[in-house]
Amino acid sequence: MVYTHKNPALLIIGIIFFAIALLTGMGMLDGLIKAIGAKKYVGEMIWLGYIFGIIGIIVGLWHWLGSHEEGDLDYYLSTIAGAAFIMLVAMIIRWFVAPWVATMSKAIGPVMGAKYLHQVLGLNYVVLGILAGIIIVNTVGVPKWAQNGVRLSRLGLKTGVILLGTLYSLAELQQLGKLSVVLIGVFVLGSVGLVLLLGRLRGLPNNMTGVLSAGMGVCGVSATVAASPVVKARAIDIAYTIGTILLWGVGCMFLFPIIGHMLDMGHVQFGAWAGTGILNSAQVAGAALAYQPDGIETLKVAEIFNITRVLFLPIIVLWLALWFVRREDNGEQVNIGQVIVQKFPLFVLGFILMFALSSTGIFAPPQHYKGKYFDNNIPESKLLKPEEVAVLKAQFDKVKKEDRKAALQRLVDNRKVMSRQDDAILRGLNNAKVLDKAGNKILKKAHKSVRHTAKKIKKFRQWITLLFAFGLTGLGMQITMSAIRQAGGQPLVVGGIVGTLKAVLSLIVILLFVHETI
Repeated sequence: MVYTHKNPALLIIGIIFFAIALLTGMGMLDGLIKAIGAKKYVGEMIWLGYIFGIIGIIVGLWHWLGSHEEGDLDYYLSTIAGAAFIMLVAMIIRWFVAPWVATMSKAIGPVMGAKYLHQVLGLNYVVLGILAGIIIVNTVGVPKWAQNGVRLSRLGLKTGVILLGTLYSLAELQQLGKLSVVLIGVFVLGSVGLVLLLGRLRGLPNNMTGVLSAGMGVCGVSATVAASPVVKARAIDIAYTIGTILLWGVGCMFLFPIIGHMLDMGHVQFGAWAGTGILNSAQVAGAALAYQPDGIETLKVAEIFNITRVLFLPIIVLWLALWFVRREDNGEQVNIGQVIVQKFPLFVLGFILMFALSSTGIFAPPQHYKGKYFDNNIPESKLLKPEEVAVLKAQFDKVKKEDRKAALQRLVDNRKVMSRQDDAILRGLNNAKVLDKAGNKILKKAHKSVRHTAKKIKKFRQWITLLFAFGLTGLGMQITMSAIRQAGGQPLVVGGIVGTLKAVLSLIVILLFVHETI
């Protein structure tokens, strides 16, 4: 069978990418980029545009004008058209649509504390990419020349999960409190088990139940993707799980702060609850900042609980592998060792390997969190300038809390943040918006000067983002309306029940056992 279609589509896609890179580099898109707030993507538009442009033009000419015969060359090169098609849609979303949505959202004004509508609803490149893919496949459909390459979307997701391991280190995880590990362990394992039980009682397919349990139990999108191959999950299963997590998270962002204030919860208590009860990382941070907009104590606790979930990802994948084999084999005795060898995804092992390498300090200093580390040995050029120091001195009287006054005084005296503790205090001062816009901008600069993101981690983070944009957009192109109707609303029901129980029970446990320290 010959897979390559004689079609100019790939050539046209290559020209579009090349044109975006060229026009951006020449400054001809500056007005549009400024209007939609996409300045941070300029570098990416240029280098990625040229790469896909050149590949698309060269391979596209062969697709259109060359002679094609059955074989490996035909099969593998035929996938480039579909991959480029997905990438074009994903990058239009990432470079133009998502920034425009964010700009329009900010024009409306904050709707929850400092959060805007697009942040609350989770309208980022992930969600918009999936929606774009669903719209395409259910309207014009995926073109025949692209269909072979669309299947590469899962490879993109798996590679993204592998690279996620670079963002964490053992040194950071060792600092987690025992209580956070116990709480997260109980509620992660309990949530997974409950979804598996309810899925069986409500007649959900095993693959849907399995992937939903990972998403609801562990850490959202990455856990959903990691578990999908061991339970043979379909695109619709993954999409339903991600949708359930996002919908649940939107409600939690509003309800958790209200309930927290009604119960007069401390910062540690609320951070522990948000980090346990809310699944999506961005929504965990949103709820924590909404609860304490004038500091970061709540956010820091919530981040600790959120990162703890990463520890349980391999355990849950192994559990689901054993569970799925037993269910599919009608309860027959299972050889655990054989299941581990045959069913445990290699890319999850890749995640563990990258995590181990990250812990050695090969990508960033070993004590980093998501690639960021505190380093006070900064060059003269990064110290605050005399005029910036003068701006802070002029507003010193606005600061009322003694710890903030002391940290700000040390910043003024030394022209840099002097310790991790001072960094946290000054971040809280910035969040509180005590100083004016110029003062807060200086505080942000001082923070960024000592809180570095390693260059290698920056690259990894960028590739993770691109791989998830590619993978999830392609995933959306595999979801038809008939598949959505066939799935019904049961996954949302099961997810809602488990999410509610987790939120209520974790709240009770935290009120009883969590106080001022973790």
